[in-house]
Order: sequence, then C-alpha cells, then structure tokens
Amino acid sequence: MEGRGFSLQLFFLLSSCVAFQIWALDSIFYEPFDQPFDGRWIASENEDYKGVWKHSKSEGHDDYGLLVNEKARKYAIVKELDNAVNLKDGIVILQFEVRLQNGLECGGAYLKYLRPQEAGWKPKEFNNESPYSIMFGPDKCGSTNKVHFILKHKNPKTGEYVEHHLKYPPSVPSDKLTHVYTAILKPDNELQILIDGEEKKKANFLSAEDFEPALIPPKTIPDSDDKKPEDWDERAKIPDPKAVKPDDWDEDAPMEIEDEEAVKPEGWLDDEPGEIDDPEASKPEDWDDEEDGEWEAPKIDNPKCETAPGCGEWKRPTKRNPAYKGKWQVPLIDNPDYKGIWKPQQIPNPEYFEINQPDFEPIAAIGIEIWTMEDGILFDNILISNDEKVAESYRKTTWKPKFEVEKEKQKVEEAASGSSDGSSGLQKKVFDVLYKIADIPFVESYKLKILDVIEKAEKKPNLTIGILISITVVLFTLFIRILFGGKKPEGQCY
Repeated sequence: MEGRGFSLQLFFLLSSCVAFQIWALDSIFYEPFDQPFDGRWIASENEDYKGVWKHSKSEGHDDYGLLVNEKARKYAIVKELDNAVNLKDGIVILQFEVRLQNGLECGGAYLKYLRPQEAGWKPKEFNNESPYSIMFGPDKCGSTNKVHFILKHKNPKTGEYVEHHLKYPPSVPSDKLTHVYTAILKPDNELQILIDGEEKKKANFLSAEDFEPALIPPKTIPDSDDKKPEDWDERAKIPDPKAVKPDDWDEDAPMEIEDEEAVKPEGWLDDEPGEIDDPEASKPEDWDDEEDGEWEAPKIDNPKCETAPGCGEWKRPTKRNPAYKGKWQVPLIDNPDYKGIWKPQQIPNPEYFEINQPDFEPIAAIGIEIWTMEDGILFDNILISNDEKVAESYRKTTWKPKFEVEKEKQKVEEAASGSSDGSSGLQKKVFDVLYKIADIPFVESYKLKILDVIEKAEKKPNLTIGILISITVVLFTLFIRILFGGKKPEGQCY
C-alpha cells in the first residue's frame, strides 16, 4: 500500500511539473510568488508609501502570496516585464487572485498594468502618477463597491490620455475567500470580466453604452459661445389670463366641520375623567415635600371607562366639509409662445476621431499601488496570457482547490459558532443575491443606495429581514417610476 501511495504521489508530481511546463510556454507572464519576491518586485521608495509588503502564506494553505501586512497604509510595488506585452495583436488575458483575509471595508486590491515609462524612470519611483494602460481589480469604500476596469487611451487629435471607466462593473465578493479575477481582451473589441471563472460583465470597447466617457468622442458638441435669445420662452404652460375666480368660491371655508348629525352614545360618562389617581399608590417614606415638591399620586386608566363608550366631556366628531374648495388657483393653458427647452447649437467636435479598435499602449510593468484601511490582502498567481485555456487551467489548478478548502472551512466555522440552523448561510445567499441586483444596469440610479444598505446589513446580519424590506421598497419605487415614466401627475384646479 505504501509503495502504491508513493507511486500515486510521484505520478501527480510529475503530471504537475509537465502541466506547469506547458503553461509556462503559453504564458506571457506568470508570478506564483512561490519564492520571495525581493529583487524581482521593487517596492516604491516614495515617502507616501509606508506599507511594508511581505512574502506570506495564505491562511490555512501552504501557498504563498504577496501580503498587505498593515492597516491604514499606502502600498506600492512594481514588477518590470522582460518584454512589453502588445495588446493589439490577438487575444490577451489578464488574471490574478486576491484574498481579503480580514474583509475589505475601505481600500483597493487592484493591479495597474503600466505602459512604458519615460526615459530614466526607475521602479523605486513608482507612485500613483506612474502612467498605466489598464487598471483592473476590486475597489471598495463607502458607496463604492466595484471591480474596476479602467482603460487609459490616447486621443490621437489632442495627444492627451483619457481614463475610460467600464460602466456598471460587477461588485466585489463580500466574503474572505480567495477569488480569481479575469479580464479577457479580444481583437473584435470585446471585453469580458470573469470572477471565479464566471462571466460577470461583457462590454465593447468602442460602445458608448459600455464606457464612460466613450472611447470615441461625440462628433458634435454644444457651442459654448451660443447664447439663449432673450425672448425665448421655455414655459410649456402659463396661467390663463382670462380665468376669474368663481363668485361662490370660499377660500376661507374650513376643511373639516362638526358633524351635526352625530349623537352622544348612550351610557357616556360625562362626569368621569379618563384617568384617576392610583388608589394603591402611597407617598414614599423618604419623600421630602420641601426638596421634592408636593407629592402627586401617579395616574391610571379609569376602570369605569373600560365598559362605557367613553368618559369626560363629549364633543361632536368632525367630518369633511362639503363646501371646502381650498385656495383658488389660476388654471394653466398651453403657452402660444412656447418654443421648447433651449439648447445651444451643435458644432463639430475638434477632439473627435474614428478608430476600428483601441490604440492600446503595451504593458511594460505590473504595479500594485493601493491605499487600504485593512490588512490581510493577499495577491497571488498573477498571469498574462494569450490563451483562454491556459487561464482556465490556472483557475482549476491554483485557485479552485484553495477556494473549495476555504468554503468548507467557512461552513464548519459557521456551524461551530451556532449557525448550524442555516441562518448564516441564508444571510450569505441573500447578500449575494442583493449584490447581483445592484449590478443590474437598469437599477444603476439606485445602486449606491442598495450598496449602502447591504454594507450596513453585513455589519449587523440580524437585520437581514429589515434589509430585504428596504431593498424591496427601493425596487418597488423604481418599478412604479418605470410604469408611470417617472412623471408626477399634473395638478388640477378646482
């Protein structure tokens, strides 16, 4: 048996070695952090970055990664590539793992793929001003909760680099497990964002619906020198100049009046108060009238009123006044001089250009430049490849086994902490669903509110039901606005 076990171990070891060699051939760049990073990755010496990077094991694993070791620090580290990666030829996959071992309340966990720097630039000078081509990865703080994808693209007309942000990016997973983030750039201008191998977002680099601002500027822009004519009337409705308040319109009539037809119920106790002194109460022995004032017995409900229709002075109830009309308002009519909402004329946009595909800058280095309030952020298995199957193989062999172990451990911990009834698991599923709802494009205007509610709920999981109600109210409000076109009904005059 021992010999057979040894043979199996040797087989798996050899298989792993062969597989690794195949992957290495098909990978443009791969960093597993199996060995200390000193000398290969250069920490910034800029005085703003006080955070110290560590080569550390992922909690519960023998697998090493690059660790954010201290809270409330800025961190920066960079790895120059042997050869710049061309993003214009064929498919390119950017992939890496991140584990938020202590969660993430406020901070980033993204990578910057740097374009070639100016002559004389040194890695130890890396900072937030170092120009990049792509920024990709998790970012979470307050109402911000997104997996960034930002492309810096050079406008060929102006020569300026513009940040183009992916619209409606997916949210960051809310647990403390290892997750793998994948961006697939295709030659047909398609972008795919995967989290744990599952597609979370598909976009087109040249679509104005997918990036803000759009990669291709608009053909025309408003003329800043155009001014609205003084006689331009934007009022669609105006008060009717011929309208006159009717003679019988009483603006002073009250909204409610006494109901003259009301009759005092039989058995009403006019002489009995609703409350009486508690007959069983007595003044405390230590009560000092001079210091504490005159003692008064506490009040209780009058027991005689419990069986009677009422006590005390009877007063007629009020009812709506049929003569009430309120303040008269002049009715509105269509404005014969209405010209619509004025807009400046459009002129050709001097920054407009046309392209068939983005003019990607090559990737010359990979940098991590973040500010975070949490420690325990672990980066691992950074990959650049031109083969989707290679990226998938890494996910299956380097990420998936760790993730399954962590998930199982999480279940055990939940059960041990008294969550074996499944309530904690239910809350986790609820939060996952809510994050997916927040990622739906048509609720974008409510996304910040939804994420804020989810953030509060994660800190107080016992509020899950209340949170569901809050989200339901938001969605119901949105549904009503969609039904009625987001317009308020026009007022009527009486």
